[in-house]
Order: sequence, then C-alpha cells, then structure tokens
Amino acid sequence: MNEWLLPSVRRHWRGLLLASVLSLLAILCACGLLFTSGYLISKAALRPENILMIYVPIVGVRTFGTFRAVFNYTGRLASHNTILKILSEMRAHLYEKLESSALFIQSKYKAGNILSVLSEDIEHLQDLFIRTVIPGGIAFVIYVLWIATLGLFDLGFAFFMALYLLILLAVFPIVSLLWMRKRYRRISQSRHTLYEQLTDAVLGSADWMMSGRQERFLDRYERLEQGTRAQERALNSFRKWRDFIAQMLVGICVIALVLWSGRLAHEGLMTPTLIAAFALVVFSISEAFVPLSEAVERLPQYEQAINRLEEIKTSSGSSQQTTADGWSKPLKKIDISMRHVSFRYAADDDWSVSDVSLSLKQGEKLAVIGRSGAGKSSLAHLIYGTLIPNKGTVTLNGTPAHQIGANRSKQISVLSQNPHLFDTSVLNNLALGSPQANFSDVVQAAKKVGLHQLIEQLPEGYHTQMHEAGSIFSGGEQERVALARILLRDAPIVILDEPTVGLDPITERDLMKKIFDTLDKKTLIWVTHHLTGTENMDQIIFMENGHVGMRGTHEQLIRDSPRYRSLYELDVPKHLRKIVEEQNREH
Repeated sequence: MNEWLLPSVRRHWRGLLLASVLSLLAILCACGLLFTSGYLISKAALRPENILMIYVPIVGVRTFGTFRAVFNYTGRLASHNTILKILSEMRAHLYEKLESSALFIQSKYKAGNILSVLSEDIEHLQDLFIRTVIPGGIAFVIYVLWIATLGLFDLGFAFFMALYLLILLAVFPIVSLLWMRKRYRRISQSRHTLYEQLTDAVLGSADWMMSGRQERFLDRYERLEQGTRAQERALNSFRKWRDFIAQMLVGICVIALVLWSGRLAHEGLMTPTLIAAFALVVFSISEAFVPLSEAVERLPQYEQAINRLEEIKTSSGSSQQTTADGWSKPLKKIDISMRHVSFRYAADDDWSVSDVSLSLKQGEKLAVIGRSGAGKSSLAHLIYGTLIPNKGTVTLNGTPAHQIGANRSKQISVLSQNPHLFDTSVLNNLALGSPQANFSDVVQAAKKVGLHQLIEQLPEGYHTQMHEAGSIFSGGEQERVALARILLRDAPIVILDEPTVGLDPITERDLMKKIFDTLDKKTLIWVTHHLTGTENMDQIIFMENGHVGMRGTHEQLIRDSPRYRSLYELDVPKHLRKIVEEQNREH
C-alpha cells in the first residue's frame, strides 16, 4: 500500500480534493434542485396572486439544475484526470519492477497470471478512488449536513434520523463487506484460472488442435467458465436484494419525513410548503448513501490486487537486496566471472545449476547448449542477476550480479525467441531500445540489421503501423527489429535466448550471421539447443542436469568429442556444413 498508492496520493492530493469538492457540490445542487422543486410545486398549488411570489424558487430550480450538470461533469473530468495520472504512474512503477527482472518473472509466473495483474489489478486500484474513497467521503459529509439541517427544526427527530440513516451508511456496507469477502476471493481465483487457461490455449492452440484434444479442452474451459458465472450470478442476486431493501428503507424515510414535516406544519412550526421539499430531497440524499454498500464491498478486491502486486514486486526484487554504485550508465567493458556456482529454486529441488565455473572477457562469445530443463535458462538468470546463487559467486567487473539492481538493463540486453512488437509505428517499435535515440539513430540501426530497404518500401516508411504482434513482418524480420533495439541500447553484454526457434535453417543461419556481425564487440551468451552457428563462438558448454558435460571451442569439440561431432552432423544440414568449411578455409 505504501509503495503503490501513497506516493501518488501525496503528489495528486489537490486533484483528488478538487474532484471530491466538485462531486459534493453536484450532490448538493441535486438536493437543492429537488428541495426548491418541492417548494415550488407546493407554492404554485396555493395559486399566488402574482408570479413574482414564485419567481425566486423558479430561478432556484433553473440555477440548481444547471449547476448540478456543470459540477457533475467537471467533477467527473477532474476525478478521471487525476485517477488516470495515478494509474499511469502505477503502471510505470509496475513496469520498472518487472522490466529489470523479466527473465526471472517469465520463469516463475504464468503469462496468464501476469496478464491478470496488468489488466485487472491496476484497474481495481483505479476504482478504489472513483468508486470507494471519494463517494465514501462525500456520503459522510452529506450525512452530517442533513442531520444538522434537521436539527435546526427538531433535535429529537434529527437524532432518530441519524440512527436510521446509519443503516444505509454503516450497517449495509459492513454486512456487504463480510458477505462478499469470501465470494470475491473465489471469483478472483476463478477468473485468474480462466486467464491462465485462455492464455495457454491461445499460445498453444496449434498443438492442442493437432493432438485432437480440442473437445476435452473446450469442455474443461466451459466448466470453469460456468462455475465462474454461477458465482457471479449469486453475487449479483445478493446485490439486487440488498439494493431493493435499501430503496425500501429510502421509501420509509420519505414517509417518515412527510409525517414529521406535516406534524410541524400542523403545529405552526413549519410552513406547509416545505413538506414536499423535505420529502423530495431525500431522493437526492439517497444517491450518496445507497451506492456505499457496493463501494465498501470492493475492499477485498483492492486488498487482493495490492497483495498480488506486492507478491510479483517482491519476487522481482528478491534478488536485488542491495544496489551497487557506479552502474547507472552503460559501461564499455564488463568481464563476467562464475566461480563454483550452484543454484536450485527450492531446498528440496534438484540443482538447476551445479558447480559451474566460467570466465568471459568483454567481446567473447559463449554458447550454452542443452535439452530443456538442463539448466541453460537458470545459468542465464544467474548472469543477468535475477537469481542469487546458493553457492559460489557470479560477478560482473567484480560486483555480484544481483546487486546491480534496476540498472542491469543498461548493461545487459536480452534477445528472446518471441520479441514483442507493439501496435504502433515501426519507428516507435525500433526506438523502444533507447528513448533518447533520434530518427537518424534509428535509421542507422535499421541499416545495420538489414531492415532499412524493407521499411522504406512500406506504405508510410518508418511511420507505417506495425499492427497487432508485428504481423507485417515475418519471424526473422521481427527478430531483426529486436536486434535493432539492442543496437540502440548499446549494452556491452547481450543474452540470446534462443532467438532462432521456429525459423527455417537458412533464415536461422542468416539471422545468426547478422547477429554475430552487428554485435561483434559485444559479449554474447547464446542459450540454445541448436548447433548452427556454434563455429562462431569462443566457448561452448553443454549443460546436462545442471552440470557442464562438455566444454571447449567448436574446433576442439569437433576434433576431440565424437558425441559433439555426431550431434553437429545431425543438427546442421550438410550443405550448411560445407559453407562453414569453405569459410574456414578462406579464413
């Protein structure tokens, strides 16, 4: 709570206060409108001798009606303007927490869970102000003013009405909160499960359709969706009955006010024209009280949203206990050292990385090869600094990798197998690598990765819209866009997280050649299970169950390891091997 909400509230308290005051004035104008309308109707029914005798309430009705709309509109404008600023800051804050630990977050959390946080939890925290905090404060102020107004006429009745309205102001909200707490938790869990199932289905649609299990998946998904809908129907039913009873209480309040004001008028303590005025004003006052129950019932939702944000934030920052000084700007030279490093995710798990040592000078290239689960990604996470070794040390220029903190993204770039391209212009997608890059810098980066001519042929050149997921580019071209981002960032270390997965052998080799050419002086850590391009690496290590099974250069392993030679011949097409041999002879 302190990290996510309070800083933004402190910065924007004036906007929140302005929105609250304008919303309060809108409700007061609504009360004034119905009060003067009731008075005007009663006064007009007496058939005054002159129109001037009811001119003032006529002007009052028009004034309150006009200003009610004005304050209502400006109040909404002020509240949404302020809340959207807070929302923007919270999303930027969340991105800063996640961006520096993207590799670790990706390995620990499902995509559906992250999607749930981004799409749902931040939005819930927006509603905290619009639907709960501001309406709650306004309702309390209206309550105090209404009881004080009644007290001017009759203290006893004011005390009775104060207790009666507490049913709407306090009892109903508390009951709603208690009833909804467990229900919201169940619905939230069901929705998150649906997010995860749907995300897995979209990402793996081709696989489960080819396996012939689409009907089984659809049946399971429909059962989950029906369960969620049943819970939501029960929640909506409770709300309908609660709101119906609340409106009945409002109706009883109107009858009580008519009887009370009629008695005062009969006793000569109040003019009869105020009977309808007092009765009608209750409807405007109820607009502040009735929504309170729904506002308060959302508190568990906000609490769960904060907890999930804190959980992901804590996980992303768990390996960043301290931040080393001197890493705020990109360095030109970083040496990597791993000494007898071992790591496992839990105390009872097998070692993901076991007693691994290696050393990389600036500009050297390392290929980390192995099957899925062999420990390749864990090794990359340790170098990136999002994991802390259980044993041994991982240092960059002598500094523990995990202590570099949020500045690590300036020192280490990651080229993954599925770079995300946003639905904006090609220029904006390229410039994402460096916010300080100008148009000339972007063009130079595009030329280096071989995209400039292709972009120039697009309908609007660099200003052409990318469309969803970068659909105007092929897989290899999308990887080149990501490569251009890395060039613009100019970090001395680049982790290649299987960027050629899904590409055909020719495209794969062309892309790897482009990567090696453009990142010639960068330190490359290439995580892969393919051997195409390993001849360009300074070191090659084979990971097996967390251990280093083979180590050496391509030439050494080809000469001394029959297993490597066999794997290379199986993995690299014969015609590509011939090209490599010819290039080596020319070299």
